[in-house]
Amino acid sequence: MNDATTPAPARPVLDVWCELQCPDCHAALTDLRALRERYGDRLDIRLRHFPLAKHKHAYAAAQAAEEALVQGQGWPYVEAVLARTEELAARGEKLLLEVAGELGLDGEELETALIDGRHLLIVDADEAEGKAIGVTGTPTYVIGGERLDGGRSQEGLRARIEEIADRLLAGQD
Repeated sequence: MNDATTPAPARPVLDVWCELQCPDCHAALTDLRALRERYGDRLDIRLRHFPLAKHKHAYAAAQAAEEALVQGQGWPYVEAVLARTEELAARGEKLLLEVAGELGLDGEELETALIDGRHLLIVDADEAEGKAIGVTGTPTYVIGGERLDGGRSQEGLRARIEEIADRLLAGQD
């Protein structure tokens, strides 16, 4: 998932393999917000889907996030769902639709997207790419060719990501 709408000069990319029912991804939300605030549009932060089989509603949540992106509310939707991972585990698609309504999205269209599977290929492609580069859990970050596993510990990861991003940005000058 990428909110970039206009082509821009190549900028560093932070891929975040994430799962919207994952407690560790919930914990990483603070770091993602801080990175987005610090770098703005100088760093392309892309959410990549990696639904884990142990989380029943993760696959639907990934599809819903893609539909939210189509409707112009990708990151707000992701943040709202990640903030409620425990509730997602208990309520499933009802919560996904409720969050859509809270953000003013077309809930009927989101529900239809979950039924017709229009975003399945995006989710499956992200998952396949993640597996191909060795992602085994979430969150996993990839920046500057380096993979950082946030599922083991978030400690120090934001600083390491900032170090790499700063180096990549300095190389553009």
